[in-house]
Amino acid sequence: MKQKIINKIHHVAIIVSDYEKSKDFYVNKLGFEIIRENYRIERDDYKLDLKLGDCELEIFGMKGNPKRLSRPEACGLRHLAFKVDCIEEVIKELNKKGIETEPIRIDEFTNEKMTFFFDPDGLPLELHE
Repeated sequence: MKQKIINKIHHVAIIVSDYEKSKDFYVNKLGFEIIRENYRIERDDYKLDLKLGDCELEIFGMKGNPKRLSRPEACGLRHLAFKVDCIEEVIKELNKKGIETEPIRIDEFTNEKMTFFFDPDGLPLELHE
């Protein structure tokens, strides 16, 4: 048996264009818990550490970064996916909060329900049942 050298993913980091808008989206609309929030004078940016279950998300609020390429897709992070128990209920809650979602479709490989929505910078976020 091959020895495991990595245990699990600790966190994912994203750069956002509007720190307050993204903080509101991930904390107040999606329910992430704030672990730490820091302003870094030397970089003139914010670093927000969030938690959802046993995974962490780092948000960096920086000014002047280029927009993310979505179409055509560029190399790098494609999307973040969240596991949910009932996709219809989660979609209903997101829609109540003004977050639009794509129609539900079936993942051709897992045969499970899935859909996408987007964060304030257009980063694709997936719901997967």
